[in-house]
Amino acid sequence: MTRLRALVLALAATLASACSMIPDYRRPAAPVPASFLNASPADPATPAADAIAWRDYFADPRLREVIALALANNRDLRVAALNIERARALYRVQRADLYPGLDASGAMTAQRLPEDLSGTGEADTRRQYGASVGLSTYELDFFGRVRSLNEQALQLYLGTEQARRSAQISLVAEVASAWLTLAYDRERLALARATHETRLKSHELIRRSVELGAVPALDLHQSKALTQSARADVARFTAFVAQDENALALLTGTPVPPAWLPAALSEQVGAVAELPAGMPSEVLARRPDILAAEHALRAANANIGAARAAFFPSITLTGAVGTASASLDGLFEGGSGAWSFIPQIRVPIFDAGRLRASLDAAEVQRDINVAEYEKAIQSAFREVADALADRATLSERLDARRQQAEATRASFRLSEARYRGGVDSFLGLLDAQRALYLAEQELIAVRLTEAVNRVALYKALGGGWH
Repeated sequence: MTRLRALVLALAATLASACSMIPDYRRPAAPVPASFLNASPADPATPAADAIAWRDYFADPRLREVIALALANNRDLRVAALNIERARALYRVQRADLYPGLDASGAMTAQRLPEDLSGTGEADTRRQYGASVGLSTYELDFFGRVRSLNEQALQLYLGTEQARRSAQISLVAEVASAWLTLAYDRERLALARATHETRLKSHELIRRSVELGAVPALDLHQSKALTQSARADVARFTAFVAQDENALALLTGTPVPPAWLPAALSEQVGAVAELPAGMPSEVLARRPDILAAEHALRAANANIGAARAAFFPSITLTGAVGTASASLDGLFEGGSGAWSFIPQIRVPIFDAGRLRASLDAAEVQRDINVAEYEKAIQSAFREVADALADRATLSERLDARRQQAEATRASFRLSEARYRGGVDSFLGLLDAQRALYLAEQELIAVRLTEAVNRVALYKALGGGWH
């Protein structure tokens, strides 16, 4: 055992001095502008995007409950978490190659020799017993091949963790968008129902007026057409609401309690908090998908080190220390000690270009990962820039639609009074009703756009749940 301990210590000293052939890693420069065109100066007291927890970012308590439900039950997120466990296990497997593996074994062999092969001229049966502790086929990592493969496995594992983070941020954003869309369609449905009821009452009054001969029959038919149009919208929006609820249930992985569902979008204008816009583009480097791309690049870089080390000799050791005896009771008696030591060196001489091709493939893969990393940054920059460009005009659009709805509402009241006073025809009132209905729908749509834009910006900046 003393010899074995000395051997292990010698191997540890050898590993400590082993060199690495992994190329020096340098993060590629971000191929995007230094700042966002539509970003406004940020308040110095405002925390960075990745310091904002999603529970603080999404203010409505019902929305927070739905997001928490999705994080606990969504199947895609479960798969992402299981992928991390698998990558962690593979990394531990690869990391184990850095250390010698010790095995204990015991064996008994029996051999019968026939008369013509035995030295005594008689058939003979020979037995041998043995017990040993040793290592088998351990590679001395002089040139860092095993360490390079270990670094590659580590980076792939870390990239999988970033992929799970990215999946979680995407899920939070998708649930928030689906929840807001449900609020949008529920408000449109409420508007369609109220409009349909109003038009039914108006239609009934016009029918009585036609029976009294006060208004022409044309007004009755035009009123009926307008009423049926609102009825069709009620049916259409009812289907939309049901589909939105189904989509939300799929994202959460379970039916959502009715108490957590929104009633109307107008109640949720403040449901999503503001994010600081004055941020440099370097914050994109903290996005999980970009970090995952960088870990993939680092893994490819480490693989080059392993491919380079393959050109050099490799030394493997096999050894054992134990005891051996011709009888079982003499196995541990004095003088029965036994040991074996089998070093082996392998020097590549000719492989028809296999090693060179492996190195070329590793270097090309590294270049591919560089391009993918740069593309990930460019795509992330565009997502943020598009969200900021939309956000820059949203407050003006929202104010314009609000004033438009107020103006068309006032116009409708005047048209209705003029029609009842006999000053205008029903055609003018009909146009005013249509204009008011469309203006109210467009106002609801802009409210949704404004809320979803904040969700998109939250996702584009890498979220803030961690």
